Amino acid sequence: MAPDWAPLEAELAKWQSADLRLPLWWRDDDAVEPTPQLERLCSLARDLGVPVHLAVIPAAVQTELASYVAQHAELIPVVHGWAHLNHASKGEKKCEFPAQRPRQVSLEDMQRGLSRLQQVFGTRLGAMFVPPWNRIASDLVPALADLGFAALSTFTPRQAAFAAPGLAQINTHLDPIDWKGSRSLVAPEHLIAQVCGQLRDRRKGTADNTEPYGILTHHLVHDDAIWGFTEALISRLMQGPGRVWNFDTKDDLT
Repeated sequence: MAPDWAPLEAELAKWQSADLRLPLWWRDDDAVEPTPQLERLCSLARDLGVPVHLAVIPAAVQTELASYVAQHAELIPVVHGWAHLNHASKGEKKCEFPAQRPRQVSLEDMQRGLSRLQQVFGTRLGAMFVPPWNRIASDLVPALADLGFAALSTFTPRQAAFAAPGLAQINTHLDPIDWKGSRSLVAPEHLIAQVCGQLRDRRKGTADNTEPYGILTHHLVHDDAIWGFTEALISRLMQGPGRVWNFDTKDDLT
């Protein structure tokens, strides 16, 4: 059964009446090398006219990915932690940079991640830090700007435009994957309701509509249902009120 997009159409009609615009961006996590799934991601990005901020795992990156990115303008590589390893205590949610890990070790890994990907991608690299599992100890955040990062990206609507002085907060807001269940697509009616709620909050001013609205994907684990919903949603948003935001232009960072 096809998803019922009527609730979203109704919300977008209100955006049109209010002459609002939605800054839209796309982040995809866990890249390390060229794959057929990455090729499909690139093809979809080209068709939609929306670039993908590709969160690359520095410790595992393969040199072939550098030449691949060089040939695909729709990809904007960013830094996905260091090794995507869980250092959280037993019973805690997964986190590569938890509070209980020695601070200096975490800082060294974050710096190493940036340096490694600068070597691989050069000026194509976006200085955005994406912590694995979207989690990072709060006391580490202020150090990111000193290490050379310009933005931090996690998940859920941001509380402030800057995570720390000199460090923009650019989050993602919708993840279509049912990670704790089928690992296929979350029920489409739930996703559509979530999008509608988030857009309604922005329209009414209870959420920050200057923050780019982020779609989060993981190309390596998509099935056809996830691919199809992602394409349909982004396509509809780009018909209006969506407008592309990307880190290359570094506009609207606040």
